[in-house]
Amino acid sequence: MLAVADGNGSYGSSSSRMSNNINFNKNPDSSVSISKMDVIIPFTPDVPCDNNGQRMWWAFLASSMVTFFGGLFIILLWRTLKYLWTVCCHCNIKNKEAQKVNNPITIQADGTTKTGNEKEEAPASEVGWMTSVKDWAGVMISAQTLTGRVLVVLVFALSIGALGIYFIDSSDPIESCQNFYKDFTLQIDMAFNVFFLLYFGLRFIAANDKLWFWLEVNSVVDFFTVPPVFVSVYLNRSWLGLRFLRALRLIQFSEILQFLNILKTSNSIKLVNLCSIFISTWLTAAGFIHLVENSGDPWENFQNSQPLSYWECVYLLMVTMSTVGYGDVYARTTLGRLFMVFFILGGLAMFASYVPEIIELIGNRKKYGGSYSAVNGRKHIVVCGHITLESVSNFLKDFLHKDRDDVNVEIVFLHNISPNLELEALFKRHFTQVEFYQGSVLNPHDLARVKIESADACLILANKYCADPDAEDASNIMRVISIKNYHPKIRIITQMLQYHNKAHLLNIPSWNWKEGDDAICLAELKAGFIAQSCLAQGLSTMLANLFSMRSYIKIEEDTWQKYYLEGVANEMYTEYLSSAFVGLSFPTVCELCYVKLKLLLIAIEYKSEQRESSILINPGNHVKMQEGTLGFFIASDAKEVKRAFFYCKACHDDITDPKRIKKCGCKRTKMSVYKRMKLACCFDCGRSERDCSCMSGSVHSNMDSLQRAFPLSSVSVHDCSTSLRAFEDEHPSTLSPKKKQRNGGMRNSPNCSPKMMRHDPLLIPGNEQIESMDANVKRYDSTGMFHWCPSKEIEKVILTRSEASMTVLSGHVVVCIFGDVTSALVGLRNLVMPLRASNFHYHELKPIVFVGSLDYLRREWETLHNFPKVFILPGTPLSRADLRAVNINLCDMCVILSANQNNIDDASLQDKECILASLNIKSMQFDDSIGVLQANSQGFTPPGMDRSSPDNSPVHGLVRQASVTTGSNIPIITELVNDSNVQFLDQDDDDDPDTELYLTQPFACGTAFAVSVLDSLMSATYFNDNILTLIRTLVTGGATPELEALLAEENALRGGYSTPQTLANRDRCRVAQLALYDGPFADLGDGGCYGDLFCKALKTYNMLCFGIYRLRDAHLGAPSQCTKRYVITNPPYEFEMVPTDLIFCLMQFDHNAGQSRASLSHSSHSSHSSSKKSSSVHSIPATNRQNRSSKAREARDKQNATRMNRMGPEKRWFTDEAENAYPRNIQIKPMSTHMANQVNQYKSTSSLIPPIREVEDEC
Repeated sequence: MLAVADGNGSYGSSSSRMSNNINFNKNPDSSVSISKMDVIIPFTPDVPCDNNGQRMWWAFLASSMVTFFGGLFIILLWRTLKYLWTVCCHCNIKNKEAQKVNNPITIQADGTTKTGNEKEEAPASEVGWMTSVKDWAGVMISAQTLTGRVLVVLVFALSIGALGIYFIDSSDPIESCQNFYKDFTLQIDMAFNVFFLLYFGLRFIAANDKLWFWLEVNSVVDFFTVPPVFVSVYLNRSWLGLRFLRALRLIQFSEILQFLNILKTSNSIKLVNLCSIFISTWLTAAGFIHLVENSGDPWENFQNSQPLSYWECVYLLMVTMSTVGYGDVYARTTLGRLFMVFFILGGLAMFASYVPEIIELIGNRKKYGGSYSAVNGRKHIVVCGHITLESVSNFLKDFLHKDRDDVNVEIVFLHNISPNLELEALFKRHFTQVEFYQGSVLNPHDLARVKIESADACLILANKYCADPDAEDASNIMRVISIKNYHPKIRIITQMLQYHNKAHLLNIPSWNWKEGDDAICLAELKAGFIAQSCLAQGLSTMLANLFSMRSYIKIEEDTWQKYYLEGVANEMYTEYLSSAFVGLSFPTVCELCYVKLKLLLIAIEYKSEQRESSILINPGNHVKMQEGTLGFFIASDAKEVKRAFFYCKACHDDITDPKRIKKCGCKRTKMSVYKRMKLACCFDCGRSERDCSCMSGSVHSNMDSLQRAFPLSSVSVHDCSTSLRAFEDEHPSTLSPKKKQRNGGMRNSPNCSPKMMRHDPLLIPGNEQIESMDANVKRYDSTGMFHWCPSKEIEKVILTRSEASMTVLSGHVVVCIFGDVTSALVGLRNLVMPLRASNFHYHELKPIVFVGSLDYLRREWETLHNFPKVFILPGTPLSRADLRAVNINLCDMCVILSANQNNIDDASLQDKECILASLNIKSMQFDDSIGVLQANSQGFTPPGMDRSSPDNSPVHGLVRQASVTTGSNIPIITELVNDSNVQFLDQDDDDDPDTELYLTQPFACGTAFAVSVLDSLMSATYFNDNILTLIRTLVTGGATPELEALLAEENALRGGYSTPQTLANRDRCRVAQLALYDGPFADLGDGGCYGDLFCKALKTYNMLCFGIYRLRDAHLGAPSQCTKRYVITNPPYEFEMVPTDLIFCLMQFDHNAGQSRASLSHSSHSSHSSSKKSSSVHSIPATNRQNRSSKAREARDKQNATRMNRMGPEKRWFTDEAENAYPRNIQIKPMSTHMANQVNQYKSTSSLIPPIREVEDEC
């Protein structure tokens, strides 16, 4: 009964032989096997079999054809009958409509109306059961519901599974005998097709147009794949047939991915569509070739078939579509060749159009469009905003600097523009810590990609060189809003260009500086740095280097670069102080850290009794260290600062090498406050605890939790015993400050002055030395941080060239500003505010003269009209006549700014105005005799313009040569936009154009400043948010959040009456320069050690020295004509001093300087100027202050008794009143008649210059 119809015995030979051997082993007698064929058909895959020994492929094909055409016939027949029924009933419908028109409306008894045909129309409005079933089926197959999506995805998955079964069965013959109960793949395929049949029924019911549904591709696939499976079960044989049509289901792959929300962009949907159509067509065509080539032509009795596997057919179709056609595989059957003819036409067109488009979409796909995968145990930050090669390289250079501790933070950059090749190479060099993703922070989807909710912080960079700063700030504010809207708790550090735009951040509800949010205003800090250079030249360079991470560059040659670079290697760090320092005063701890630990402590974080945290810079003796105090150190490495945390007096007291100070193994117990204060007294008096007599024996040693009493009282360390005795009668309350985690905990208030009152005679009402004031006069702003005067019209401060020439301007600040009506505002208020800080007395304020376009200054005047001693000379900084009119050769500092820098595309020309103005000033020549005469003509100085310091002032301001004959000796600081343009400022330097800014001579000398140096504040603020608060305290003069809120409301300072609370805010240190050419430090200036000077200044005057401003050629040892100086930051203890050095120091506020000032006679001025220094030279006099009658100062005066051996019976005082800011003699007793005549004489002299007199009278 078994016969081979095609005569091809080689096809499936291995499986056939194996099957025959099994059958023969079971039944050695072949006749027995044949006789049982009518009961069980054996498994013979390569032999077609039926009762007649013929193939039955036509039965499988007929089942599909009958199903398709039978259903099509029924649908057409139904439509035909329905059409005929509609035509036949058309007349009846017209008759009903006519009857409806002619039928009268009847009114029923209940008042309702009813027509004759209402009864027939009522059922039509009801939904029939067919419609309900149709709606239910539509919901079941719709992807709009969860059930529909699950069903659609399941059908697609089962279709792919059926295609996989086809791939498995394709290795068997086209037609073979199969036993349904033994063939596992046939059973699975049967189950799949039963499900397809049910799904087909749902689709048929839900279809609105049955005819078009019957002709759909998916329906055709079901027709030619589902019925043959049932025939296979009935005939116990298998035929591959048209099962390859299941590959057409791949066309719906993009729809399935859209249902699953995997595909969301148009490019991705289009790419998947093209790929699925191409692959499904390719696999389907390969299946047809596989069928006809393995079966042969029917009219040839299947004799011309050839054995081709399915994958060989796939290969054949690919080489055919690509027009390659190797010829190794080709079609032999007529059906196969005829199909190839038509397939080449369509396949070639598809290959030529689809493949290039697919490649283009793949090529245009975002390379950086993935998502960030967070690593356990590793934090990450998101950096966005202005992402360029320059901004990223500067940020990474500082953020990943080796001087920091191990930075276990991954940096994720997010930008909507893909990086260029240079930026991409930079990312690859830092691939272990840097990742880039393309997207926008304004898109919540992109924020989710970078895991912003788990990020440690988000940093927003600004474009410092944009033409429209307000638009750039608006963009960054929108970024902040978007990020805060997505995750309100995220910490954001953003750069802002304009100071007035910071107010918009306060409108964001989730913006909270207490939680770490910070806005780094570049205009505010840039102006603050420049303003501090007006008070101490070179300070801008020193501060910029301190807050930037610089690597130490060792130079063997004895040049100025060697000492400069040694200081550049220092940075600002924070570390918690060891408990060994608890109870000691700040100067004591500062000296111990410098001498013992080789660390420079400049500030601490202090918690008041109200638990408010403030940063105190060089607070003085009245502040005692608390448990867990955070210190701000200047050091070259973060590891060095840990010495302050590890220091233990018991273990490290005898160690001389600070590198050996490491974590000790002893168990340090917490001492009581009483014990710490006792040790502090013993430390100061130099005796042991046993021999020290500072303590009273009645003080009990078991007071382990004595409350800190009067933490800011002005008692010295020697008053510990007195303080303790005074506290014995008080009820102590325990206080155990909780130690914060490192670089964490509560944010410090940016208020640079603590809101607490010192016990000072100046602030005690009723004291005989209280400063006389009129309670109704407002001299300071409402916060007490800045000098204030009523607003003035700009016309009252305008000086003509002739008026400026007649006015003796000396020791003033000249601000050369380039700008016009269309220029962006630079924010001159931020430049003036530090120069009008309230910790200066009124006579110490340097007059400020603006030289520039009046149209531009009118736009800035709204923010300047409340500051005293501000004048305007309309003109241009390039005019030498205007510069001579303002006595630029007698100024303390000349500032050159430009508001037009960012309007030029060429980077090399952005600073052309500032460079030309700087070179113009340096090339000017002056007559020395005129300058000396004007400097010594005290009688011609108008009121408010004299700013000579009293003799009792311990330090002085800027020091410059009195005889300025060339412009090159005028102190100048020039603002630059492009760092490379610094090479044009000094013609005598040899700086390479590619040299970094901090290595150039103008920057090292403090004569050039670029906003790019502020980039390092982003990373510094991230690692320690207190750093930004500290730098604001140093450079802004006292800007606080309260003041920023006030400026946001009124855009102007508000005057306030002087109260003890506001006057207490004046008590804060300021930066100054100490001259060594005379005074009590003169002996150390000639070959002395810097460490000795540091200790002497700290102990004697509570002055904290932190750097040197040295002549460039001082190391040569020979006199030089060069007057340029450079900055040396934090020199070592043994550093040798020279007499011409100027020392950067933090000096305390002197209350008495505002009450009295020395009377400067004409002869004293002459002798002072003859010492080659101008009247702005401030030296420490040998004479000191006389003893005061105040009891609160007795202890301090006793401590300084050895230094107060000479005193005068009378002191010359400077008053703080603006209208009386001229020399006069004031004694403790009432003013004499002679003094009153002198006052009248000066008043008559001042009336010679009406414009300035009117201005000063209003101040």
